[in-house]
Amino acid sequence: MAKELTSREENYSQWYNDLVIKADLAENSAVRGCMVIKPYGYAIWEKMRDELDRMFKETGHVNAYFPLFIPKSFLSKEADHVEGFAKECAVVTHYRLKNNPEGTGVVVDPEAKLEEELIVRPTSETIIWSTYKNWIQSYRDLPILCNQWANVVRWEMRTRLFLRTAEFLWQEGHTAHATEQEAIEEAQRMLEVYADFAENYMAVPVIKGVKSANERFAGALDTYCIEALMQDGKALQAGTSHFLGQNFAKAFDVKFANKEGKEELVWATSWGVSTRLMGALIMSHSDDNGLVLPPKLAPFQVVIVPIYKTEEQLTMINEKANSIIKSLKSLGIRVKYDNNDTKKPGWKFAEYELKGVPVRLAIGARDLENGTIEVARRDTLSKETVSIEGIDQYILHLLEDIQKNIFQIALERRRKFTRKVDSWEEFKTEIEKGGLLLCHWDGTPETEEKIKEETKATIRCIPLDAEEESGICVYSGKPSTRRVVFARAY
Repeated sequence: MAKELTSREENYSQWYNDLVIKADLAENSAVRGCMVIKPYGYAIWEKMRDELDRMFKETGHVNAYFPLFIPKSFLSKEADHVEGFAKECAVVTHYRLKNNPEGTGVVVDPEAKLEEELIVRPTSETIIWSTYKNWIQSYRDLPILCNQWANVVRWEMRTRLFLRTAEFLWQEGHTAHATEQEAIEEAQRMLEVYADFAENYMAVPVIKGVKSANERFAGALDTYCIEALMQDGKALQAGTSHFLGQNFAKAFDVKFANKEGKEELVWATSWGVSTRLMGALIMSHSDDNGLVLPPKLAPFQVVIVPIYKTEEQLTMINEKANSIIKSLKSLGIRVKYDNNDTKKPGWKFAEYELKGVPVRLAIGARDLENGTIEVARRDTLSKETVSIEGIDQYILHLLEDIQKNIFQIALERRRKFTRKVDSWEEFKTEIEKGGLLLCHWDGTPETEEKIKEETKATIRCIPLDAEEESGICVYSGKPSTRRVVFARAY
């Protein structure tokens, strides 16, 4: 199966598409621009969702659900917001079909036109803030810390599975606060949650930063982000957290009485990550043999494959395998035993390598005699024969090592792909090689736009830990006080 994959060196984009499909993660649907997430792909997403949901709840957030449809007038209330999303909106204009009077099939009933068109949510700030107006009267009602797991629609013409589709799954947090400082702290807190998840669960190193005005979320005063680097040298925005100020409170007249009884506008944040993280996971770690999954997010972390010639051997192997499975599960390790007799061991090895299962155990009759078992790790493609005695603890530590190893590989790759650039000629040369370029920028949207027009590179973020450093803008030659991160991106 892996031989059917296009190599990364030959065509990285085709390699990605091949891998998503052949590893049974997702496929294109009958609806143009939309995808079907297959069971194995959805199992990985579920692991992501469950871990993030736990992290959100540990920071005091609760889940709710808001309507899929948004009245068109709501999007008109916040000017920057509607301008940012207007070209991506799917619009519902009618509420009924009827049989085609001129033939077979159905047509839209012209008598069923909606009085006001409905927008299929591209994001939920407007519908949520119209609701918060009913929930908030006093400072005692604040803060509101809500999160929603949902699907959204942003009409995309050029799509790629997981990375950019017309409909995708995500979570969107929407919080309301009594003070500006509380809201800023919330936006920054959620950025830290995303960074923690990316690095410690996805094993993807990220840069924490703030977006330039050009790249900021529509309607936000500040957008915080985590940026990751893929194997082909392109950046990928892995998560964003927005300080919305009082823009949506003004738009929907959401006020509260403070402790002195004075009426004030509420302060807001929103933050989200999506199934785009699946694309980041695939492109960060996988190789020409298939997926490489971090153990913390793998649907099953260990697969056991029996090797036998007779039913008697299989019976003995089954007994030993069940004992191993019990001890692994007692340690919280997710394990699958594949004794399906319609597939040969070699086929199974290739299948689980393609699907990125972190550890494969193979056990045969001779292993039973010797008290040994073969252990193969997916990240290094190495194999060794070890004692069955204490195999549970051995696997536990091996999974921890694999998680750390794939993070270190990605971190080292990013280090090699990150370089300082100080002249425009050097910039134009280096951007063709891919990676992250640390450059001085004069802070103007005009310069940022010119660089994008000429090189297709954008400011991925202004790193939060960027040190003050006097310099001159790589494009305009004007003064600059710190370096920002430029890259071509997904």
